[in-house]
Amino acid sequence: MSIRTLDDLLAEGVSGRRVLVRADLNVPLDKQTGAITDDGRIRAVLPTLRALTEAGAKVVVFSHLGRPKGAPDPQYSLRPVAGRLGELLGVPVSFAEDTVGDSARSTVDALADGELALLENLRFNKGETSKDDAERGAFADQLGALGEAYVDDAFGAVHRKHASVHDVPARLPHVAGRLVLREVEVLSRLTGEPERPYVVVLGGSKVSDKLAVIEALLPKVDKLLIGGGMCFTFLKAQGHEVGTSLLEEEMVGTCADLLARADGKILLPVDVVAADAFAPDAAHDTVPADAIPSKRLGLDVGPRTVAAFAEVIGTARTVFWNGPMGVFEMPAFAAGTRGVAEAITKADAFTVVGGGDSAAAVRALGLDESSFGHISTGGGASLEYLEGKTLPGIAALED
Repeated sequence: MSIRTLDDLLAEGVSGRRVLVRADLNVPLDKQTGAITDDGRIRAVLPTLRALTEAGAKVVVFSHLGRPKGAPDPQYSLRPVAGRLGELLGVPVSFAEDTVGDSARSTVDALADGELALLENLRFNKGETSKDDAERGAFADQLGALGEAYVDDAFGAVHRKHASVHDVPARLPHVAGRLVLREVEVLSRLTGEPERPYVVVLGGSKVSDKLAVIEALLPKVDKLLIGGGMCFTFLKAQGHEVGTSLLEEEMVGTCADLLARADGKILLPVDVVAADAFAPDAAHDTVPADAIPSKRLGLDVGPRTVAAFAEVIGTARTVFWNGPMGVFEMPAFAAGTRGVAEAITKADAFTVVGGGDSAAAVRALGLDESSFGHISTGGGASLEYLEGKTLPGIAALED
């Protein structure tokens, strides 16, 4: 790929220029207080923002948050993010009450060299996510008019054909930010010739969400370890009772076919933590994976599975992990995810955490982020990259 980078833009000089930065500030908020519960995505874009402000650019940051329906919705406002961004940068961050209206224009016009503003949620505008090229393009025209150059540092959004990701870069000189460049470099190592053994750990709730990446990875990996809610559809495909565990009945045949074609590469849990309800205080026991009681549901992988997975991970030279092993948000069902994650940190390997819930689990469980080779900021984007799909946001940066 031929992509210009932030360093190319900085070399040309950005002092006094209005630079648009598409960031991924889609952080989780506490439903009761509105407080940010995980600021990892904000921290990830700081190197790009600091480089631009220190070079004297007038930096205009825009992002989405949640899934509003194309109109302003207070619960999805980026105002709390502006406050946290200012705290992390150590400088005031101006906040525009809209994205392309009077507030945005006046806020951008008021920026001095080296200052930064954050615009309100992009998805308060229908044009951002519209499938109509003209509607999306009209919104991109308004966004583009706010700046003189464009930096994409929102890897978590590059798989979306949205105005701020796909259409704005066509209207301005465009480069990849530090975060996007690092993500592409890391994932390219996985899609090229990864050092072997290459082990992939997949979790999460649904096989259907991961089917495409399983199909793409199966010929390339040495071992594929499967946990999380998705493992029960595979166990059902082996003819086992899964009780009331999460099950995609329509995917059982597909899982049976994958197992038949895997030539022993797929490893499934040998024990699970089965509970009598989906609740933090539910009664639970560890049972063999082929003997789940009919009225119980699996909420985590068991200790024998963690040990078996850790043994395989310990032999690896490359590890990619996407998806928790259980309901890690509930302490009683977090041991599986913790155990597998800790095994990954101990591996003498290049290790990549594939964003999304996996990255959230690393932080929620208090694990040392620096003990992983790379933690992606884009779960869906990283999976689609590994599938070999063309990502609209990356394609838009190519010259």
